[in-house]
This record gives sequence, C-alpha cells and structure tokens, in this order.
Amino acid sequence: MSLQITAASRLNSVEEYYFSKKLKQIAALKESGVPIINLGIGSPDLAPSTETIAALTESAANPSNHAYQGYQGIPALREAFAAFYARNYGVTVNPASEILPLIGSKEGIMHIAMAYLEKGDVTLIPNPGYPTYSAACSLAGATVESYELSASNGWLPDLKALEKRDLSKVKIMWVNYPHMPTGAQATKEFFMELHDFALRHSILLVNDNPYSFILNEQPLSMLSIPGMQDVAIELNSLSKSHNMAGWRIGAAFGKAEFLAPVLKFKSNMDSGMFLPLQQAAVKALSADADWFANQNRIYRSRQKLVFELLDLLDCVYDPAQSGMFVWAKIPATFDSGYALSDKILDENAVFITPGGIFGTQGDGYVRISLCAQESVFSQAIARIKNHSNGIS
Repeated sequence: MSLQITAASRLNSVEEYYFSKKLKQIAALKESGVPIINLGIGSPDLAPSTETIAALTESAANPSNHAYQGYQGIPALREAFAAFYARNYGVTVNPASEILPLIGSKEGIMHIAMAYLEKGDVTLIPNPGYPTYSAACSLAGATVESYELSASNGWLPDLKALEKRDLSKVKIMWVNYPHMPTGAQATKEFFMELHDFALRHSILLVNDNPYSFILNEQPLSMLSIPGMQDVAIELNSLSKSHNMAGWRIGAAFGKAEFLAPVLKFKSNMDSGMFLPLQQAAVKALSADADWFANQNRIYRSRQKLVFELLDLLDCVYDPAQSGMFVWAKIPATFDSGYALSDKILDENAVFITPGGIFGTQGDGYVRISLCAQESVFSQAIARIKNHSNGIS
C-alpha cells in the first residue's frame, strides 16, 4: 500500500513543458525503429571555443577548485561580463553590484518572478513568447496577462493599445529582443518608447537577451538606452551565443536595488556556480568579433537550407530574421502549425515546432531550429521531396 500524496495546488497553473512531452514521443518513435530528424529544439550543436574548454579542464584539475562558491559569482566573472557589455553593447555596469551571475538565464526568469511577484500582482508576457515567462509568473502566484505581437507590427508590442488597458496592478513586463520565436529585432527608438511607457506606469521591464549575436550584425542591449537602467533588468546567457547551453551560465544586469531581491531568493536556492565553469566563462566572454562571425557563417549556410525546406512546405518567412530559428507562416491548407507539424512527423519522420506552443498568436506558424548539421537539413529536404518517412 502506497501513500496518496497530493501535489501542491500551484502546479495546477502550469503544464509539463511541451518539449519535455514531445521528446518522450520522439524517443518512443526512435525505439520503434523510426529514424526521427528533430529540427525543433534550439540546443547549439557547435562547440565552445577551444580556449574555453581548456580553461575548464585546467581549472577542474586543480583539487582546490571543487568547493562551494559564493552566490554572486567570482569577481573575475562579473568583471568579464562587465567588459563584454562595454565592448559589445556600449553599456557600463558596475561589476561589484550591477551584475548577478546565474546558473542559466532560465533560472533568472524564475528568480525574478519569485522575488517580485505574488498574488494580486499582474505581469505582462508576449504572445507569442517563451512559455517559461508565463509558467514562472503563475508559480509565483501572479496573474498573467499577455500582450499580442503580430507580423503587421514587426512583432513589437502596440504600446498605445496596451495603455488602454488597466495597468494599475502590473508590476513586471517581460520582453525578449531579438525575439524568440519570430527572430524580430527591436530598435533603439522602440526601446525609448518602452522606457517612457514603463516610467509612466511604474512597471519593471525585464528583457531576455540571449540571441543578440546570432545572425545579427548589430547586437543591442536594452540597457544601452539612456535612463533604461532606472526601469529595467536584462538577462543574458552564454547558452546560445557561445555554444554553452549545457554549462548553464547566464547573468542578470541592472541596478543594485533591482538585483538585491533576486539575490536574496537565489541564495536560498543554490550553493553557487562550480568554480571551473566560472573561470571558463571568463575565457568565453573574451571572444572577439571573429568568433561570432564564424558562428554566423555556419548559421547562415544552414538557414538557406531551412528556407529551401520551408519552400517545399509552401510556408512564408522573413529572410531577414535573426536568431537560431526560422519562423514561418503556414499555408492556408492547414488549420494550424500543429497540423503541419504532425503531418511532417507522421509522413516524413521530421519534427518541426508548431508555433502555437508559444501562444495563440503563433497558431498559424511553425519554427525550425538551425542547430543541426547541413547534412541533416539535406536529409530532411530529401524526405519531404520524396514523401519518405525515413525508413529504408
């Protein structure tokens, strides 16, 4: 006889992450002999720099480097992040008080939500947008309200429309530019308008900024806008830009008074980041323009193949989009991106992400990851051309 233990009611506000469930289905299909090509998840398949890996292994070989670490990261890491922001974004932040290293920026989303939101608070999240924003805020007890993004407005929020709503209880507005899943970029002019909007309504902005170096010639930090540091926190990560997704290294940037509550929550959740990871991240953050240019040459070549694949599916896309995905509108012959995704999976053993997982505004779209070798994209194209399910 086993215990009947009821899960916390807060879990009723969220569901298992879509990719968690989908990966189980894909694994089951592979076990049954179906060779699935997974073009859905944005986990970089390229390696970090050799210097970064060398720094990790050298530090890990030192027996004195395996102890608990401080919650704010080593000074060298915070200084490296500060130098990175100054060099690449033209943003000055104090490494002693305005940078909080994180065990991945996804952790930061949860920490910020738990540090600032509670029952009675309202938070604004983008639709379409990263599902974790909604999940984290719901778990914190806040009321989640979405703001719609559309292609007609360049996938930017309509601030005038937002101001017609009751914003009196809104505490945080989440933004994400360059945007995932659409690849849209924000302009400095838009960020200036967003700053004024936040100031008028006493809303803390949180910009999630992990994609700014991928297929983007002009990386932009929201914190580069004059006065923005008075109303915003920015999250960034080495996961995408430096091919270090599994390393779980990110950071929050903002005024000390904004980061203090986040640190207070974080200090109760972990025991610091592994020192060799921090020292390797210092090396990674010294990457120059050539590093990013080389990554982008690879992604650009892959993107052309994804465009070819989408052309076969009669999808429409913006060739100027940035980031490590391609976002495309499905043909009118399909009711939703789910329908197209399921058809391609069933008939060709190729998985592409339905846009609806990112919100209702994504229902008519699909997303394809660039995180696969060119040969994989070519194989997927061949399967779709030949209507093959991949089983020879």
